[in-house]
Amino acid sequence: TIAREEIFGPVLSILPYKDEEDAIRIANDTVYGLSGYVQSGNIDHARKVASRLRTGNVHLNGAGPDLNAPFGGYKQSGNGREWGEFGFEEFLEVKAVLGFNAA
Repeated sequence: TIAREEIFGPVLSILPYKDEEDAIRIANDTVYGLSGYVQSGNIDHARKVASRLRTGNVHLNGAGPDLNAPFGGYKQSGNGREWGEFGFEEFLEVKAVLGFNAA
């Protein structure tokens, strides 16, 4: 179904669900996880739902992209990140130097 595919759009799909738990289950029942959207009249509730979605990005109430925030997916949508500090870290190699103050 459309809920399980990684579709690049714009695409609007409206799917029936029994309750909030069912909606979250449907959203997470995919091998992909690039982005999700939560629309709610209660921003605190929207944040709680967003924290349960297995996606690299969640837009709340139509929020647009933020180039300071990391961009990337979960699962088969990839684990790398672009944009923001996390994007720069993709190009860094970390080194630990131990005993630096040794006599």
